[in-house]
Formats: sequence, C-alpha cells, structure tokens
Amino acid sequence: MRDKGAMRVGISTVESDPEALLAKVLASPGMAGANLVADVTTSAPYIVAAQGEKRFTVAALDLGIKGMTPQQMAQRGIEVHVMPASSTYADLMAINPDGIFLSNGPGDPATANHAVDVTREALAARTPVFGICFGNQILGRALGFGTYKLKFGHRGINQPVMDRITGRVEITAQNHGFAVDAPITATPQSPVDTEFGRVSVSHVCLNDDVVEGLTCHDLPAFSVQYHPEAAAGPHDSSYLFDRFCEVMETGSVNVGEATHA
Repeated sequence: MRDKGAMRVGISTVESDPEALLAKVLASPGMAGANLVADVTTSAPYIVAAQGEKRFTVAALDLGIKGMTPQQMAQRGIEVHVMPASSTYADLMAINPDGIFLSNGPGDPATANHAVDVTREALAARTPVFGICFGNQILGRALGFGTYKLKFGHRGINQPVMDRITGRVEITAQNHGFAVDAPITATPQSPVDTEFGRVSVSHVCLNDDVVEGLTCHDLPAFSVQYHPEAAAGPHDSSYLFDRFCEVMETGSVNVGEATHA
C-alpha cells in the first residue's frame, strides 16, 4: 500500500498529444513533502457560536477546516474558536477551552511539525483532543507514529470502517492520500505503549486494513481519518462529536467493554 510518489492525472480539452499531456502531469508537484497548511488556514481567529445553551468551548486548530465541522459542534452546544494554524498552544489555551480540535486539511502530514508540537503540549497537559483526517495524522505523529503515502488514496462516500470500540461498521466519507503507520494489532483490547501511555487503533478500513482512528487509553484524546461531518452524508459517524463532548465532560475516552473485531 505504500508509495512515496504521488498519484497525478491530467485531463485536457485543448492538448491532443498524449506525450505532451503526460509531460505536463509529470512536471506538476507531487503531494509527498507538500506543506499546504499555510495556504488554507484562516488568517485571523473567528467564532462559531453554540446553538442553544452553551456547554463547552473548543479551540479548533485550522489546518484546512471544513465549514460543517464547527457547525456539527455548535449543534451540540459547543462554542468553537477557529484559530490560525500558526497558533501556539498558549494561544489556544488563552480562550480557556474545554478541548482542542485538530482539523482536516491538505498536504503531507510529515511537514506539519508545528501542529505536532502543539498537540504534544496538549497531550502532556492532558487537554482533551479530537482530530479528523489530517488531524488524525497529526495526533498519530504526536504519539510517536509515522505517516506514509497510500498507493491508492481513499476517496468517496462509501468506505466501510469498523469501530473496534463498539464493533459497528460505518459507511464513511473519505478523502485522504496519507495514513498513520500505527500497528493494526494495537486493538482496544491490546493497546500499544507510547510516550503518552496506551494507544489503540480504534477504527480500521475494512477494504485494506488502513488505520482509520486512534484512541488514547490514558489521556483524553482520540481521532479518526475519515469525515463524520460529511455533508450531505453519510452520517453514520456523527456520534463522534458526541464522543468528543463526553471526553471533555469526563476527561477520558470510554473504551468500555471493547468489542473484539
């Protein structure tokens, strides 16, 4: 599944020479090593107000955040402060958040060292953390795992994923070309030890066994590789925002009597 190259393609209505078109495709920059966060992050902080009674405050590190994500949190009574990717851990904590959200975004996670450092500070301080897509890769790196480029990226709205905590299979929306290099054998029943305590692969793609989620057993942090905020769907995974609320409320991720997958 691993390939350090990038999958590139060209479609043209003006170039009829296949060799000339191929040369243009090969000349285009690949995703491996691409640092694109600065191109997509917000230039200034902004707030998405909680809907109804405010329950929590979340600092969202914008690595390319989708608009529906803070809306999903707002629907659960969360006031979301969307912060530039250059924000420090101190910047995030200045709003006195109940948790930190690591957003999705483009590019190679191996280049996102600042976000990794911020996440490591959050883990050391036991601040609740939830990451989606690129945020899953950032949490993975912060925990000490590597990342790699998939030979065939996961795209579309029909990717089957097993939640190993509940035993349920979800149909998910995905759009990622990189993945976390964590041991698939690290189940919720048999987590692996890291610098920040025990960690398990909580979600796995049923098509190819790619890691689709991480859960910290000794810290209030978890993440998924896919998009529970997908609009217009599927919505099988929207419960993850409720799980984030529970983590902020209790200070831990409840792995319960994890189901054997």
